[in-house]
Amino acid sequence: MIQFVRSSARGALLGMGLLAGTITTSYAQLGVGRPVGRQLADAIIVKVDNQIVLRSDLELAYAQQVQQAQGKPVPSDLRCKILQSIVLNKLMLAKAETDSVVVEDAQVKNELDRRMAYFVQQIGSEKKLEEYYNKPIKQLKDDLRPQVKEQLIQQKMQETIAGKVSVTPREVRQYFNRIPKDSLPYFSTEVEVGQIVKLAQVNPKAKQETITKLNDIRARIQAGESFETLAKQYSEDPGSGAQGGYLGFFKRKELVPEYEAAALRLEPGQLSPIVESQFGFHLIQLIERKGDSYSTRHILLKPAAGGSDVNEAATQLAKLRTRILADSLSFAKAAKDNSDDKQTSGNGGLLANRQDGGSYLPLDKLDPAIFFTIDTMKVGHITPPLPYRTDDGKDAMRIIWLKSNTPPHQANLKDDYQKISQAALNEKKNKALDEWFLKNRGSVYLEVDPQYADCKLLDAVY
Repeated sequence: MIQFVRSSARGALLGMGLLAGTITTSYAQLGVGRPVGRQLADAIIVKVDNQIVLRSDLELAYAQQVQQAQGKPVPSDLRCKILQSIVLNKLMLAKAETDSVVVEDAQVKNELDRRMAYFVQQIGSEKKLEEYYNKPIKQLKDDLRPQVKEQLIQQKMQETIAGKVSVTPREVRQYFNRIPKDSLPYFSTEVEVGQIVKLAQVNPKAKQETITKLNDIRARIQAGESFETLAKQYSEDPGSGAQGGYLGFFKRKELVPEYEAAALRLEPGQLSPIVESQFGFHLIQLIERKGDSYSTRHILLKPAAGGSDVNEAATQLAKLRTRILADSLSFAKAAKDNSDDKQTSGNGGLLANRQDGGSYLPLDKLDPAIFFTIDTMKVGHITPPLPYRTDDGKDAMRIIWLKSNTPPHQANLKDDYQKISQAALNEKKNKALDEWFLKNRGSVYLEVDPQYADCKLLDAVY
């Protein structure tokens, strides 16, 4: 997120991904515990009603900011600014508790799944992620769940406080004109890239072969073989397969409906029939029910898409490409109505910048597969259908569109209005947060470790 001018420490820290509503995507922010050898001495340094701040929370955030500075000097009061931002978040959580602000379990699960998919994509595989943290994916999610829930509650509170704030074009110009000319950032080459994805549909023969194989495994278990041993041998769910298929406890609506419905019809120890979901085919065994939660193990098999299925996806995309190039259909409309990638289809097929949510992507931050594809493309060109594998390992085809290519330049209103508008909006939202903080700071109990008393955590303006 580009921050041109920061009116307060909270404004600065919004860009650092520490305020509520800013779900960051750095490895450190995975939030599931540090890898072996990165232990921090822990102690409670701040209490905000029932909320606490640990020294390790502050030091980890500080280390991230030092790392992101890439050797440049950091402000001498950076720790205080970070702690002030964390305290604001804790105040939001405390008020959310008294105001009965909650988030649904399904929303937490969706965010967990999104983060895991992103980190698996970045690090290369689930196995590499598990090796890095020395934990299975299931445990990583369990460790991360409380933090994600807190961040979503903070996000909801922040939306309540500043969600309706907006800026006019006049305010954007005024904001830009206040920036000293020697402080304007210099942007590297940025591109806008769109894609339309078609998944390779699994043919009936491949589905039936998978069902038959899973039924054979089911029969072996009924004949006395170990579910756990067969799960380790056959399951294609890397997160649970190595654990004998064990998924652990989940509440209702946390797992996909087909899986949950089948699991809840079982008695402990009983095997399900073969169940199809978006992930493939499951053989499920219910282990235990405990209140509103239940634990299961499963064996997952995924039918492989054959060449003919991929060819059908390519044929559909080729027809769409022809219509777009003939100007009888816009790329955005084609993506919205036809793309199987739900993350981009609603945005006209455009890939989103994970830092600010915009459509402009720094060229040096692009996925290598995209970079080498568009490297020789002209603006407006659309590739023929290309092989593609989705984040969850499904075979697909896609066409890629280079919408724009902006050369390196100093920030200006013509080329960077979207970024400047977002920065102006952030500043205005920060002011709304300041006002909310002033109004509510006296409604909480605050206890601060004497070591951090000089940070003046309840000052009017940070």
